[in-house]
Amino acid sequence: MDLYAYQILDHYKRPRNYGVLTDADASSEQANLSCGDNIVMYLKLDDDKIAKLQFTGDGCAISKATASMLTEKLVGKKTTEVLAMDLESIRELLHIEISDRRSGCAMIGLSAVQKAIKNT
Repeated sequence: MDLYAYQILDHYKRPRNYGVLTDADASSEQANLSCGDNIVMYLKLDDDKIAKLQFTGDGCAISKATASMLTEKLVGKKTTEVLAMDLESIRELLHIEISDRRSGCAMIGLSAVQKAIKNT
């Protein structure tokens, strides 16, 4: 198994920063109806940077692993940087090719974070 596939499975089986962030400044829930993914992202801001990020929810390996990986990658990032991220940013994070069919799974966590930022 290639290293990146192993990392995705590891984040899926042992998600990082999983749980409700009780003192969150914002949160947002996103669902992917085509495959049943449901992710809620909670964020704490410090000025215009993400200070802490946690998530809850369930879904396929790609959606859950991506949400977990984002909770590590986005801490310390400016909100403007996060809002500028797109599917290509997620491809770079995962280091795998994502088919059009799976792009909704891969984007659900980022979409939730971006929506939460816009609601602050």
